[in-house]
Amino acid sequence: MAHAEAAAKFNENEAKVNWHDKALWFVRQKRDKQAYKVQGWEQLRDYASALKANVLSNLDSYLVQFEENAKKNGVTVHWAANAEEHNKIVHSILQKHNAKKIVKSKSMLTEECHLNPFLEANDIEVIDTDLGERIVQLAQEPPSHIVLPAIHKTKEEVDELFQEHLGTKPSGGNPEYLTREARKHLRNKFLQADAAITGVNFAVADTGGFVVCTNEGNADMGAHLAKVHIACMGMEKLIPQEKHLGIFLRLLARSATGQPITTYSSYFNKPEEGKEMHIIIVDNGRTEQLSREDFRRSLHCIRCGACMNTCPIYRRSGGHSYDATIPGPIGSILSPGKDLTKHSSLPFASTLCGSCSDVCPVKINIHEQLYKWRQIIVKDVPQPFVKKNIMKAAGSILAKPKTYDFVGKSTRFMLKNTPKSLINSKINTWGHARDLPEVKGDNFEEWYKKRQKNE
Repeated sequence: MAHAEAAAKFNENEAKVNWHDKALWFVRQKRDKQAYKVQGWEQLRDYASALKANVLSNLDSYLVQFEENAKKNGVTVHWAANAEEHNKIVHSILQKHNAKKIVKSKSMLTEECHLNPFLEANDIEVIDTDLGERIVQLAQEPPSHIVLPAIHKTKEEVDELFQEHLGTKPSGGNPEYLTREARKHLRNKFLQADAAITGVNFAVADTGGFVVCTNEGNADMGAHLAKVHIACMGMEKLIPQEKHLGIFLRLLARSATGQPITTYSSYFNKPEEGKEMHIIIVDNGRTEQLSREDFRRSLHCIRCGACMNTCPIYRRSGGHSYDATIPGPIGSILSPGKDLTKHSSLPFASTLCGSCSDVCPVKINIHEQLYKWRQIIVKDVPQPFVKKNIMKAAGSILAKPKTYDFVGKSTRFMLKNTPKSLINSKINTWGHARDLPEVKGDNFEEWYKKRQKNE
């Protein structure tokens, strides 16, 4: 299903769409308030962007440095070329320890690799311990947002879900009650776990350590209680030195949720005595993306979700309409690189307004990369007959000033004098959900010429 079709399905519930839109815009506004409070915010963004560019230009040496230092710390380092290798490595570690019960903190990489279904098929219980992730896991849905995975669920829907799966009492969507019940449920899972899996927000090349950022402390609970800690990281998560953490930690939470910092920014350096720590460094298409000059900057992404919170398309189409692990504007750049045919509609799910680029903490030129993908897609992927010919006609009109002027005058005349029932007919897709703007007076050129004469 193309994005437009999936978005149309999401839009069937208008009240929920409006709520989803307002909820995400509220988070965007919180981000702005926090950014304005930080002196030198734009300079921080410049530093972060430059550091990421440096890492990508020297990725091979930084990876080797990180591996050497991690091994000195007593950490076992694994390398995975793709999702299949990643999942097999995780499974082999769990088999070695006869681990059957796993607690997992929020990790978009494991979502990308479809780790949960792989382990479940091998009779291993995997419990997502981030509350939002646990909600969508119980609902058997993928996350719809990389930071707010259950943002598409209302509290009343969560209430019904918990009644079905956790045996809770009806509460009318009481957040405090539902949170307490989730805590009770997850606490037992932590205590019974044989191993813990976490993601990696930042890996530090000069120390071999890594940082995991959470608001619920679930990564810490899992890693400290279980005897085995497996950290799964995309190879682009590296930063050069420990001192650079201050830059990224100040940017991440403010951009993601409008917080000054995540509640827990946990630095894992080496395993506790008598325990094991493993790091799996995953490529899974990142090297290929790095080789694409026009798109390599997409690997700067620190997974804050700010581009989703601000995007007018994402806010009114929902994350599931993208049918991709990473939805929204940044996902619309990453996904076509993995499967151009499947995800060919995503770069068109954008107004190209540039708001995503404006809020990106590492200054990825998101809207420009989306436009570049469009140019590639129209050449490599067959386009619908109607769309193709309409665009050709539009190109012809826009290339000729006299033709453009004639068509503009004709269109304005028709909009003024044609009955609304004909304007908003089946042919006019735009008119299915909204009215065209009212035509008033002259166009800009006519107004400007009259103004010049009057002067």
